[in-house]
Amino acid sequence: MKEGPDISHLAALIGDPARANMLTALMSGQALTARELAMEAGITPQTASSHLKKLQEGQLIALRQQGRHRYFALAGPEVSVVLESLMGLAGGMGQRRSRVGPKDASLRHARVCYNHLAGQRGVQMYDSLLRRGMLVLTPNGITVSPAGEAFVSALGVELADVRKARPMCRDCLDWSERRSHLGGALGRALLAQMEAKGWARRSKDSRAIVFTSEGQRQFDRAFPDRSLTSPESRSVSYKSARHSPPL
Repeated sequence: MKEGPDISHLAALIGDPARANMLTALMSGQALTARELAMEAGITPQTASSHLKKLQEGQLIALRQQGRHRYFALAGPEVSVVLESLMGLAGGMGQRRSRVGPKDASLRHARVCYNHLAGQRGVQMYDSLLRRGMLVLTPNGITVSPAGEAFVSALGVELADVRKARPMCRDCLDWSERRSHLGGALGRALLAQMEAKGWARRSKDSRAIVFTSEGQRQFDRAFPDRSLTSPESRSVSYKSARHSPPL
């Protein structure tokens, strides 16, 4: 490229199917071993080592060593934002896998996106907070209103800890809904609180978030889903999703 940062190298790293599968597996926010990532990619451990080295050199993943064990994780939340956006773009253009697996429906319902809630329930939460004025869209990003601070504090979130992290709030384009869900420190804290309350748990073999019956009831009570059922909200386009507040 003649101007600006060179995106071709990163695009090539992500574009390889095996590496794309590895990166997608790390979207769970968990650190995985080379063997686990090889299984996710459907390749041998030897081939996986070569791919992991390239991803490390490209600063897309980071190595975490604990004693003799080596784990790999995404280099940071900005990498997950790129991956989620690419998934949304691919889905919007019809670039889907030819075989839909049994886990797809549960992933669309609720899943973890690096460290926050995504899928239909993630969009529901974000829209509900915006619609009730607890989150406010500004030219500089998303802020939490006084009413929002009181609300999340009542849920048990320690705001003092959330304020220390950056970004505190950001919108993240959801690949399955092609609308925004809540990321940043607040998104992470809210998901952690749902798990602590026993509303939901992470699936052992996928990125799906599984709500209990009571947890789903409490979630719907905390984050009413009227915006998801309105015809206007369903018409929000992929291109405007990041910038258009729910109706």
